[in-house]
Amino acid sequence: MTTGTTTIRSVQWKGDHILLLDQQKLPHKTEFIKLTTIEDVWESIHSLKVRGAPAIGITAAFGLALWAKSFKGKENFLGFYYELEEKRSYLESSRPTAVNLAWALARLLKRFSGAATVEEGQSLLIEEARAIATEDERVCRSIGEHAAGLFSHGDAVLTHCNAGGIATARYGTALAPFYISKEKGVELKVYATETRPVLQGARLTVWELMQAGIDVTLITDNMAAHTIAEKNISAIIVGADRIAANGDTANKIGTRGLAILARAFNIPFYVASPLSTIDLAIETGNEIPIEERNSEEVTHLNGVEVAAKGVKVYNPAFDVTPNEYITAIITEKGILSGNYKEALAELK
Repeated sequence: MTTGTTTIRSVQWKGDHILLLDQQKLPHKTEFIKLTTIEDVWESIHSLKVRGAPAIGITAAFGLALWAKSFKGKENFLGFYYELEEKRSYLESSRPTAVNLAWALARLLKRFSGAATVEEGQSLLIEEARAIATEDERVCRSIGEHAAGLFSHGDAVLTHCNAGGIATARYGTALAPFYISKEKGVELKVYATETRPVLQGARLTVWELMQAGIDVTLITDNMAAHTIAEKNISAIIVGADRIAANGDTANKIGTRGLAILARAFNIPFYVASPLSTIDLAIETGNEIPIEERNSEEVTHLNGVEVAAKGVKVYNPAFDVTPNEYITAIITEKGILSGNYKEALAELK
């Protein structure tokens, strides 16, 4: 592995397996694992070995292609199709909130519709999965180019969770402008929240940015308001797991609170997202399913119990930021603001 974060490919297609960066082991151990079955893929998505909406979508697409390649029965096209639909639903069940998962699998099924034989279907599914990964890298680069223009040399910017290169094919979404700015000689100061309870900010975002030589400072989640006030934070930028037709945005739990703080401090709150994360099938954020995860993520830290034994736990993985708190949504096709319902519909 090279040291520049933008050269890391967290999800790689290797023909007979998927090579996946195990994000659960970061930052102390950089380990790539081999996924050889669709069950391996499901478990890796569900257990957060891979996370970040685009990376989840890419992994799921490769997972379906991997299953298709192993299918036995070249003459049983109808059976292949029915089982393909079952495996698609199976992978979709691994995590319900990130829309890229369903979007990527739907793309594969649409591409498969042009097949007349099992062998042709297998080839088309692999081609489409690889195309999704290639497109995502280009999309993230474009998001970074658009977003970088919003910041000036020396700006201090706050980010939450991890929307970086390891959450996508390359570059990331919310972190992309930091990499692009670095390439152009524009130095930005980044403040990253730890992102409880799984610490994606502390384990992943900080690791990524330090690898790239970007000035980054880690804070705990409850330091955000004080940091904005004391460190002259000029903007907040986050990624997204699903954006409704009206611009309401689901992202890692804690995002909504940061949007409210941005309003209180009169600084911009940006969402960086590929168009694939926009779900025009749902009108508002009220329709976005919010995943609730295991209580031990809250009660334990590195396997050690830190809460009172037997306490009840509420552990939503995401929250929804209403569109009125979002200054702009940055996509690969440009920066949107104002009437998100009209702007998003025009771009999709």
